[in-house]
Amino acid sequence: MLTSLAFIFLAGLALAAICQRLHLPRIIGMLLTGVLLGPYALALLDGSILAVSADLRQMALIVILIKAGLSLDLRDLKAVGRPALLLSFLPALFEIGAVTLFAPRLLGVTRLEAALIGAVLGAVSPAVVVPKMVQLMEEGLGTDKRIPQLILAGASLDDVFVIVLFTTFVGMAQGGSASAWDFAGIPLSIFAGIALGAAAGWLLARFFEGAFARGHLVRGSLKVIVVLGVSFLLVAAEGWLAGVLPLSGLLAVMAMACVLQRESDPLVGRRLAEKFGKLWLAAEVILFVLVGAAVDIRYTLGAGPAAVGLIALGLLFRSAGVFLCLLGTPLDKKERLFCAIAYLPKATVQAAIGSVPLALGLPCGNIVLSVAVLSILLTAPLGALGMDASCHTLLHRAGPRGEPL
Repeated sequence: MLTSLAFIFLAGLALAAICQRLHLPRIIGMLLTGVLLGPYALALLDGSILAVSADLRQMALIVILIKAGLSLDLRDLKAVGRPALLLSFLPALFEIGAVTLFAPRLLGVTRLEAALIGAVLGAVSPAVVVPKMVQLMEEGLGTDKRIPQLILAGASLDDVFVIVLFTTFVGMAQGGSASAWDFAGIPLSIFAGIALGAAAGWLLARFFEGAFARGHLVRGSLKVIVVLGVSFLLVAAEGWLAGVLPLSGLLAVMAMACVLQRESDPLVGRRLAEKFGKLWLAAEVILFVLVGAAVDIRYTLGAGPAAVGLIALGLLFRSAGVFLCLLGTPLDKKERLFCAIAYLPKATVQAAIGSVPLALGLPCGNIVLSVAVLSILLTAPLGALGMDASCHTLLHRAGPRGEPL
């Protein structure tokens, strides 16, 4: 395992640096490292690492979601309420609808199998989007109109919506049926996650403030460990409550960090954000390399040009959904275009659920996995490169008081 971790960090950072020198996003180098080191290419990663790959990816994602929550202002979220809510489901719904409509003709699958493929493709990748939005907030790009906050909120809720739909379609493909409770689980999962996370954030703030008032100084590093421990419990609670109460653990983590930042002394919030930013330097390498390692490039050969066309059609409809969500907002055409670009990348969710239909023995399993893998290889670099290349052109840099420069 130690040798595998050495390969992940050293090769991942080396290829990321090479990509940076070539003016490409660092994520491309890390994803490529995972593909090369993974079991479907050079097979240099130990089986013990691959066995816990999903858990390690989730831990890394938790780190950046905490950093995102600590960087968010609740007033900003309140101000972007309606479009953020629409962005959480409408673009995904447009993409799933397009795939359901065109996949039977392009791939020769049934309508239900097409809906299942659409559900796999429908989620935007928080692993790609969230770090970039945090970076934009730190640089003040687009913050005059709260664009990073808008995308961050919408993308975080988007995954909840898509995964619930995916679970429902899988059940139907196995011979079951969809009930009203399945769809009611979407808003319940969101509200329960926010409520539990907000309560945890408030309690943590009271704990830290109470310890300080009693003369017990809790070092910043210890606070990081405590916050991480609580975050892991929040994500674990999603599994504990499965079948009893729908709950989004990752959304609870971001809500916890957001409330913790609001209820704590501003200096404490800034220091925690800085420490999680440093922790993210290692976590991002693990996340993106292991996402790349989960990609079985053999399946891309069987997907063919029809799958590429289907993915392109889905992205086109998805972008139309993004523009529809932003009607009536103060964003200009360039800013709306950036939002559409930010909603292109797919990686984390597709790597996690793309192989589920195959593992369950569904007839469409191979084609679902093929399209999922191809979508990662095409859209993760496209979205990352698109955001990096366009953010300075399409977004305004905010001044010290939030107004555009």
